[in-house]
Amino acid sequence: MSNAVRIHHFAKSGHAHRALVFAKLAGIAHEEVPVDLASGAHKSPEFLAMNPNGQVPVMEDGDVIVSDSNAILVYLARTYAPDWMPSTPVDEANVQRWLTLAAGEIAFGSCAARLITVFDAPLDPVFADSTATKAMQKLEHGLEGRDWLVGDRPTIADVANYSYTAHAPEGNVSLDPYPNVRAWLARFEALPGFQAMPATAVGLVAELGAR
Repeated sequence: MSNAVRIHHFAKSGHAHRALVFAKLAGIAHEEVPVDLASGAHKSPEFLAMNPNGQVPVMEDGDVIVSDSNAILVYLARTYAPDWMPSTPVDEANVQRWLTLAAGEIAFGSCAARLITVFDAPLDPVFADSTATKAMQKLEHGLEGRDWLVGDRPTIADVANYSYTAHAPEGNVSLDPYPNVRAWLARFEALPGFQAMPATAVGLVAELGAR
């Protein structure tokens, strides 16, 4: 494994899960390097030398270091798994559009809502919930009559939007109103190599467990 891609991650980070699950789905040889956020390992000089923002994930591939989960997806797809990144101008533009959703309304919606319930983050739950609703509606509409967000096979657009959508109920964001989204999540989870992110019994997940 000495020549494998190294992915520095935290198990409960949806951003890190994007990078890890993509490496598994695409069959990219990789080494998982856990980062102990509780002890402040992400603020160590060694880690900050890789990512001055002190955030996971970070990917190393020889001398190449890439931070930001969506950037990692693009790099890995271009380098090792080109089938996951369309090359036609229209399809590539659509992939970028969905990456923007993942970095925007998904991050400030279902991701933020989950940060509040799982990590007690000092964020606005009302804003997070309303933003999550907008993102879910866009996904629901985008998946109307299709299996995947772009083209006829999974791409990094699906990977980028999966983790925080699947775990949205942990942030009290219900998936019940979105049948297209729920069917898409099930298709994604049925892909060979899929590995789930650990669930946390908070929000709607805790309510379901208590019934």
